[in-house]
Amino acid sequence: MVTVDVKLHQERAERDLPRPRIVIGGKDLHEASGGWYEHINPATGLVQARIPLAGRAEVDRAVAAARQAFDVWGTMRPAGRRRLLTRFAQLIRDHIEDFAAICPLENGVCIGGWAENVGPHVAEWTEYYAGWADKLEGMVGAAYSPHENVEYTLAEPYGVIGHIITWNSPALSLAMKVPPSLAAGNTVVIKPAESTPYSAVLFADLAREAGIPDGVINVVTGPGDAGAALVTHPGVDKISFTGGPATARRIMAAAAQSLKPVLFELGGKSANLLFADTDLDTVVPYCAAFALSNTGQGCALPTRLLVERPVYDEVVARVTAVVAHLPVGDPLDPTTYIGPLIDATARARVQGVIDKAVEERAGRLVLGGERIESDGYFVSPTVFADVDNRSDLAQREIFGPVLAVMPFDTEDEAVALANDTEYGLSAYIQSRDIARVNRLVPRLRAGTVYANPGPNPITSPATPFGGVGVSGFGREGGRAGLAEFIHVKGVGVARV
Repeated sequence: MVTVDVKLHQERAERDLPRPRIVIGGKDLHEASGGWYEHINPATGLVQARIPLAGRAEVDRAVAAARQAFDVWGTMRPAGRRRLLTRFAQLIRDHIEDFAAICPLENGVCIGGWAENVGPHVAEWTEYYAGWADKLEGMVGAAYSPHENVEYTLAEPYGVIGHIITWNSPALSLAMKVPPSLAAGNTVVIKPAESTPYSAVLFADLAREAGIPDGVINVVTGPGDAGAALVTHPGVDKISFTGGPATARRIMAAAAQSLKPVLFELGGKSANLLFADTDLDTVVPYCAAFALSNTGQGCALPTRLLVERPVYDEVVARVTAVVAHLPVGDPLDPTTYIGPLIDATARARVQGVIDKAVEERAGRLVLGGERIESDGYFVSPTVFADVDNRSDLAQREIFGPVLAVMPFDTEDEAVALANDTEYGLSAYIQSRDIARVNRLVPRLRAGTVYANPGPNPITSPATPFGGVGVSGFGREGGRAGLAEFIHVKGVGVARV
């Protein structure tokens, strides 16, 4: 059973949560045409706020405001954008504790783990892309035609970008999308999920305080209808979406009507290849805990652990021991590592996957597997061993605290198992043999590969992040992430 301090949650909500609202052209709307959403605290199961929802009318207004602001922001001298974005990054850094305080109440993220790192990452991403604002450059080439004097290129912004952000880490999703858009000279309309409206409101407030002009950043919290209105709006020049493949397919079909470009960062079922030559004392705690961080609600988490046969039994035993001691409880308790899932639907879905795996004998249940008695949405951390890689347990993105472990005998088998999924977001390798690491990296079908224990894959703004296959296309992070929000204009100047 998990006991949550309801009174503390209520007090913190009143103190730490910004008033939910829609932000259009620098103006705050406290009610809107989409009605209301009752925001439920995932840890308590209780309603803690009514969220105004944007409808098509608010989306129309937001796009118009962004289009008007583009005339100012898109023509601003790049050094001016850099200075404003740098000031914005510093304000985010000054409010790191505010971002951390929002997380447990918004989506149940534990204050002592994931939440305390959110603010620093948002500041780093914003600061990184602030530095790119005045470094966009074109090329000058020798004239190909005898009638031309010079040929060159210009890097230009698209115009208005529609950002549909994810609920599992909304602040980081904002940081990965919005700063590069703004650095390139675009303006944005952000659609957060109705279940996670607070991070976007704080983000917009700090942008306003930094002096970023009204209308450059607009926030239209809403359900799928608001997202559909944004995708199909003729005033939106590109869509960037983080979420699931099913929603992405609907977005892509809608965007195809106007041939609107899209960027998709979608799900994953990442494999973690653990070889016998690795340092088990260091690697096993990392592999076990990281896979279940944020209660397993992360697209890039290594939720399939593939273990070389000679150490398989030992690793299963060690992983089970580590997971068994991960503290489960109130996300406001600094010692908690596993908190609640986002809502009752998520809890039912995760429990259904576990129950089906047990019934179908898709793997051997060695730990957990049951719903935890609580008013919140808790499921016990769960480990399956001897998992069939063709089962739903291994193929389906569960988005919950469930780790699937399976053995392999050779490098070829490990690669085949890792690649045997429709997803291709991330892959991980644990080995002291750097030659092996370098040998395997190009063979793994994934947008990003990480070798040996390290930080969260998306903590570095300089490294491109994204997937292949059903995990999407396009990149967030680095120069590649900036390139998603510019188009290149070719220019030829004739002799006169």
